[in-house]
Amino acid sequence: MEFMTVKEAMKKGSGRVALRGWVWRERKSNAYAFIVLRDETDIIQCVIEKDKVSSKVWKDTNDLLIESSIELEGTIKEDKRAPTGYEVHVDKLNVIQFADRFPIVKDQSPEFLLDNRHLWLRSRKMVAVMKIRSTIIGAIHKFFRDRGYVEFTAPILQPMQSEGGSTLFEVKYFDENDITYLSQTWQLYAEAAVFALGKIYDVAPTFRAEKSKTSRHLAEFWMCEMEAPWIRLEELTEIAKEEIKFVIDEVLKNNKKELQILQRDVRILEKYVKEKYPTITYDEAMKILKTKFGMDVKWGKDLRTVEEEKITEHFGVPVVVTHYPSEAMAFYKPPEPKNPKVARCFDMLAPEGYVEIAGGSERSLDIEYMKKRLREMKEDPKKYEWYFDLRRYGSVPHAGYGVGLERVVAWICGLENIKDAIPFPRTMLRKSP
Repeated sequence: MEFMTVKEAMKKGSGRVALRGWVWRERKSNAYAFIVLRDETDIIQCVIEKDKVSSKVWKDTNDLLIESSIELEGTIKEDKRAPTGYEVHVDKLNVIQFADRFPIVKDQSPEFLLDNRHLWLRSRKMVAVMKIRSTIIGAIHKFFRDRGYVEFTAPILQPMQSEGGSTLFEVKYFDENDITYLSQTWQLYAEAAVFALGKIYDVAPTFRAEKSKTSRHLAEFWMCEMEAPWIRLEELTEIAKEEIKFVIDEVLKNNKKELQILQRDVRILEKYVKEKYPTITYDEAMKILKTKFGMDVKWGKDLRTVEEEKITEHFGVPVVVTHYPSEAMAFYKPPEPKNPKVARCFDMLAPEGYVEIAGGSERSLDIEYMKKRLREMKEDPKKYEWYFDLRRYGSVPHAGYGVGLERVVAWICGLENIKDAIPFPRTMLRKSP
């Protein structure tokens, strides 16, 4: 008999089925054994009666431990008492491998689960998160390709910094005295490509050596970035809003079961799809913090997490904050002509405490301004001559932004820690498994 998935078997609803997978739960008595079978699609309860199977099958059944791999045949029927509403009465069982005693039980510490991530990935929670993550990645590709963007890949090994030298991972490049760096962003190389390909995007790994132990930071994560010629900040922020709404809508359409497993309130996500996202300036954000929350924040610094949380609490939906102080921004973000103290840039902040999920800007066309900013950052402008060439040979206004994939996954899934938004997290304190 041909094997089918658990999901296909439940859709069939009655008759003979052949399934294969792993023991997710097991409970045995003198006459009955209840095995909850897990595969990549779902779980289903399977009943084995001692009097209706061979002595070998009954012995094998009693030797099964959690995560043993098996094949079985039997008759499926609807049973509302079963975990997923269906039950298989088994008459044939083939054990592929008897598992050792599984080390993960209920109420394990987060650190233990991270140490055993290679096994914890099998949990219903992690499977649900990874499926939603897959939907989000697919949605990002669909969003940009449907709008005429070309996927463009940039090098992971890069000779200079782009987002701040203090967060660079150094790599010895053949000669031990020749140092290169793991990518902080694709952006500088993307700017070279927009003058050839037009609108481009990418989904790729990014590396930041941030010495942070918070629930919001990873040393290796994925960025979903776009770059386009002929656009300004105002249009850029609208594209970002559209993308986030599109991604959430795709998850709502394709991952109802996973959201249910994660106990995520879909009404909140539906609200984020339907309602408008406000755009405010940094100065307006400062006023809200002072007048509504009594927070006297010093002008000139990037907003801290606690301040971003208050801004999103005020609006209750994602909010775009523009025109941050130039001195706190990267060298390539141009000043606002009418007020050079602020840059033509933005961050998008998500509510429920997830705050910054995206950030971008127009790109400066002023070589001397960028050289000045680099010197202020103790960076040698000579390393950027190829980048400055982009301004010497037919440059045009252009802009782009990046979305932190894991932050969006954590937000949509309602996760407490960003480490659960990626299969194998890398942090200041963790590089294994």
